[in-house]
Amino acid sequence: MTEGKTVTVDVINQTKVPEMVHWHGFQIPPEVDGAHEEGTPMVQGLDHRRYTFTPRPVGTRWYHTHAIAGHNLQRGTYSGQFGMVVIEPRSNPARYDVEIPIVLHEWDPFFSAENAMDVEYNAFSVNGKMLGAGEPIRVKNGQRALLRILNASANRQHRLAFSGHTFEVVALDGNPVRTPRRVPVIEIWPGERVDAMVEMNAPGVWVLGEVNDLERAAGAGIVVEYADATGVAKWIVPPAFTWSYSLFGSQPEEVSPESTHRLVFERRFDGHGWSINGKPFPQTDLIPAAAGKLNRLIFDNRSDMAHPVHLHRHTFEITKYAGEASAGVLKDVVVVPEMKTVEVDFMANSPGPSLFHCHHQFHMDFGFMALMRY
Repeated sequence: MTEGKTVTVDVINQTKVPEMVHWHGFQIPPEVDGAHEEGTPMVQGLDHRRYTFTPRPVGTRWYHTHAIAGHNLQRGTYSGQFGMVVIEPRSNPARYDVEIPIVLHEWDPFFSAENAMDVEYNAFSVNGKMLGAGEPIRVKNGQRALLRILNASANRQHRLAFSGHTFEVVALDGNPVRTPRRVPVIEIWPGERVDAMVEMNAPGVWVLGEVNDLERAAGAGIVVEYADATGVAKWIVPPAFTWSYSLFGSQPEEVSPESTHRLVFERRFDGHGWSINGKPFPQTDLIPAAAGKLNRLIFDNRSDMAHPVHLHRHTFEITKYAGEASAGVLKDVVVVPEMKTVEVDFMANSPGPSLFHCHHQFHMDFGFMALMRY
């Protein structure tokens, strides 16, 4: 898609159950954003619906089903109903020679025997294929490649390394970072995107894949092949590395939001659901915000699990992460570590209802949602 150029998308539902397409990371009206809770009409079974909107902001976005799966591991983001979207600027002086999408997903889900609230998988893929299947990514020595990486998982965090190469992170969730940095490993949670430049300066046949050996062996990787290179793809264990959003930010500045609201995340007393400020969705209270002003949300995670939380139709700036001041990191999904708090600021410039939820499908389905309205 192109910045500012209106698009029309026809969604045809060939199943017998209602469906929903969410345009993740877009700042568009609630009636087309793709959340039933915001008022977007469902695409009924054996029916179709037309979406028309003007895409913004520029960057790596994506689309996915926003159906509630519950205990049905064939629905929602457990399924293959997702894809990447790139919103291109009107003028794009490319700083790269080749653009490579990297889309992570898992298949054949089943409930964990150790934790009834978690889901495991028998197979993993990059761009729809298991490691060793399909065509490799083909590059040439000396090229500068832009990798657009999307974690389309329903619940699984991934750590990626590219044997023989390093990543220069230039954008998070499609938003340029203030301080691009070279890193050996990229950590990416459900719903997140990372744009990284890679200098193709190590001819050979390599594996780009999950650091976890078991998951990589189960398919979480892809072969990258230089022109004229042959042989078995090589995997090199990356050095130890701690991922942090603050690496890509700037010196924190003191700001005064117009409104501040705390959201407390807790596991429900029965152990089989989640609450925000003591209530599960749809009983959760409306999240207030001051229209046209800078607002702050404090995510207070009082559970023993990290949560990748997503705010629809807005971009926010991380201002404090687990007690550490931050600035310059703009996102629409942020991971809130277990028993920690994260503070974010956003401009309330997209009026109407906006859904807030954990991007872990099972958590969202069982109470971890709320609506913001202004």
